[in-house]
Amino acid sequence: MKVPLLDLQPQLEQLRPQMLAALTRVLDSTGYILGPEVSAFEERVAAYSGTSFAVGLSSGTDALLAALMSLNIGRNDLVLTTPYSFFATMGVVLRLGAWPVFVDIDPKSFNMDADQAEAVLAADRKNGQQIKAILPVHLYGQCADMQRFAALSAEYGIPVVEDAAQAIGAEYPFVEPDGTAQWRRAGNLGLCGCFSFFPSKNLGGIGDGGMLTTSDSDFSAVVRSIRNHGAEPKYFHQRVGGNFRLDAIQAAVLAVKLDYLDQWHQARAENAAIYRQHFADLGLVNNPVELPMEVYAEVAGAAEHRHHIYNQFIIRVPERDELRRYLQDRQIGCEIYYPLCLHQQECLPAQVSRNQHFSEAEKAAAGSLALPIYPDLQAEQIAYVVEIIKEFYSRGS
Repeated sequence: MKVPLLDLQPQLEQLRPQMLAALTRVLDSTGYILGPEVSAFEERVAAYSGTSFAVGLSSGTDALLAALMSLNIGRNDLVLTTPYSFFATMGVVLRLGAWPVFVDIDPKSFNMDADQAEAVLAADRKNGQQIKAILPVHLYGQCADMQRFAALSAEYGIPVVEDAAQAIGAEYPFVEPDGTAQWRRAGNLGLCGCFSFFPSKNLGGIGDGGMLTTSDSDFSAVVRSIRNHGAEPKYFHQRVGGNFRLDAIQAAVLAVKLDYLDQWHQARAENAAIYRQHFADLGLVNNPVELPMEVYAEVAGAAEHRHHIYNQFIIRVPERDELRRYLQDRQIGCEIYYPLCLHQQECLPAQVSRNQHFSEAEKAAAGSLALPIYPDLQAEQIAYVVEIIKEFYSRGS
């Protein structure tokens, strides 16, 4: 049985008439850069995320870059972030001449460890250094510990920029002293949130695209200027920006898909539950397979909220590389997100030592494996994937 890591064909078949109508509308309008399609989509994403504003951008990477540029982060500034993420998280920092300050991850969530972040912030203040932004990543579709990061932001006067590229629609609980929780969506947990609409995301376009959400009107205005070469008004440049505009054609297609996003989130959650049941039935849980943890599952009201949207379904296993080859040889798609931590990348300048060690991030890079989790994945395909993993670990027994 063939099980791809991702299959967008069923989604395309379902939405083809609506998508073609949207594409035709944009084509006939002859308005291809920004315009009403982008503005309408921005309003919908802001409403979906619970923010006052949304700014369409050319990619998730450019959303991060525009956010940091709008905060005037530049040469030799420091940005606190995680060493376990897609390269863009670090790349945008380096492109501005700034330096990433890494802290290790929480092994339960794969997200930046708030305790270690607090220790680094305290040490930097004592040493007279100034971190200018906190950049947590909501990895795999589950939010970082934003209640802690919001508290650190307030204490140290440092803005939080959410890298929410994998987490549109994910919800996070701000827990009150009485145990009740106020649930808010990714992108509405810090100063701003940065999203990617890369085709493989839960909400994916037919090319590159991104979005920044915020409830700060002044910050929103600066980002809008930054995305269009810093022009405000046209041909008058108060600042240097870039060409970071979201194409109208992407906005039109994404607007069609947004109607189905929560439905797709639900299908991914149901597929994750099927995986868990099969792994349990075959006696594989924790020996040898560590399943992804839903770290907010015990918070009050969690059952009514999407606290994990499963952009990826990540397991930890021994002999990861051998298992990956075994699955691929049997036409089962799987992937490693990510095989090398950011602090180990060859391009990292000497000023940020590659001799740093972050044990939990490095363990995750060595043992994690993504299995298929897309909405149209069938139950029998999931059962087959788990059976083959059982087969792999039963060899010679």
